[in-house]
Amino acid sequence: MSVYTVVDRGDLVEFLQDYAVGQLDSFEGISAGIENTNYFVNTIHNGQTQRFVLTIFEHHCFDELPYFLNIMAFMAEHKIPTAHPVKSFSNGYLKALKGKPAALVERLQGSGVEAPNCEQCAVMGQSLARFHQAGADFTDYRANDRGLDWMQNTYQGIRPHLEADEQVLIETELAFQQTIDWSELPAGVIHADLFCDNALFCEDQLSGIIDLYYACNAAFLYDLAVMVNDWCRVNSLGVEQIHFDQTKVQAMLEAYAQQRPLNRLEQQAWPAALRLAALRFFLSRLKDKHIPREGEMTQIKDPNVFKQVLLLHRQAAV
Repeated sequence: MSVYTVVDRGDLVEFLQDYAVGQLDSFEGISAGIENTNYFVNTIHNGQTQRFVLTIFEHHCFDELPYFLNIMAFMAEHKIPTAHPVKSFSNGYLKALKGKPAALVERLQGSGVEAPNCEQCAVMGQSLARFHQAGADFTDYRANDRGLDWMQNTYQGIRPHLEADEQVLIETELAFQQTIDWSELPAGVIHADLFCDNALFCEDQLSGIIDLYYACNAAFLYDLAVMVNDWCRVNSLGVEQIHFDQTKVQAMLEAYAQQRPLNRLEQQAWPAALRLAALRFFLSRLKDKHIPREGEMTQIKDPNVFKQVLLLHRQAAV
């Protein structure tokens, strides 16, 4: 959610004419995150302030995006707290802005959590399970474009920039992950990026799951591992002191299982799922570090966080 594409007031006034949202009041770029350009946009409609998030997609083409916007609308309409996209008069949920695909979605109440408590972890466990269950009725399909093939290709692209120990770590982990038959695990629509900053809370009440632009069809277990690796991780003492709060892990897993119990194969694959989820974000952060993209406001996240997470999970498996 960095700003790579700069828009001015005139751009937004023209863009918003195709929506029944009133007149532009104010807007500001959002600096958190690293993938797309995002702005907070406020309008005045019938004397009332309405709040939205405008996303300009930096990597996806027009043909790819209906899946994401449709799943957002689907989940919102099936009582999963997600931001519903706004339909334009001319082209549904998707329009062009500055020559790139763009979408306007409702801005939900609440804020992300930096240090989630056990109650919030439990809420997220239950909510992710409900998300997975609701998606059974969603008919669109999209393969995971951050799967093992992407990981292998990304590694080859950044390999010359990496230290020797990083190369060994990634190569051995890729080899291990190739031995796991992920196709045997229950699968369906997953969020694939449900970090703490992609869920909004009002105290301990979940008000929204946001940023579904990595959503795809893949193993549910991987999605749960992505979430555990972020929500239950403790790194307040620095990267070298990263560890997992097992009380939070247990709260999240138990709440998930109460809604959707893990089968025997999922229980067996759980350690591998934690490692796969760590590897994916280790690689993406390494890529952002060594092959950065230009943006007016950007945030490059530390890849060593997920290097340490991966090492912890590998050590636990020994």
